[in-house]
Amino acid sequence: MAATAARDNPRERALRSQLHRRGLRFRLHRRLLTNSRRTVDIVFVGSRIAVLLDGCFWHGCPAHGTWPKNNAAWWREKIEANMARDRDTDQRLLDAGWTVLRIWEHEPVGIAADRIETLIRAERAHKEKMRR
Repeated sequence: MAATAARDNPRERALRSQLHRRGLRFRLHRRLLTNSRRTVDIVFVGSRIAVLLDGCFWHGCPAHGTWPKNNAAWWREKIEANMARDRDTDQRLLDAGWTVLRIWEHEPVGIAADRIETLIRAERAHKEKMRR
């Protein structure tokens, strides 16, 4: 478990690089919830968009997640607790007025960047329309 980088791993850096090249500016690893140590990987403060990058194994991806056979009960409990925490985090962020976007590890970086950019541009256009 310790060998898996929780932040600044190659996949995260590649996505951040793509977003930066597209002119999108963001904050990293921010605590958005009060009284919580949970952090959001990429935060677009002005648009109130929180992007979380989830590993298929650790977060129980329905398409690519696996259930280890050794010590199966312990691993199932661990991964299901992660999934429950993810749902709780999403709900708490939504309740606080954030839009939550989860990106799975298996999603190609370019497609993930497209999803994020589309959401941000739509949010910016909506805000601009509301100002008029």
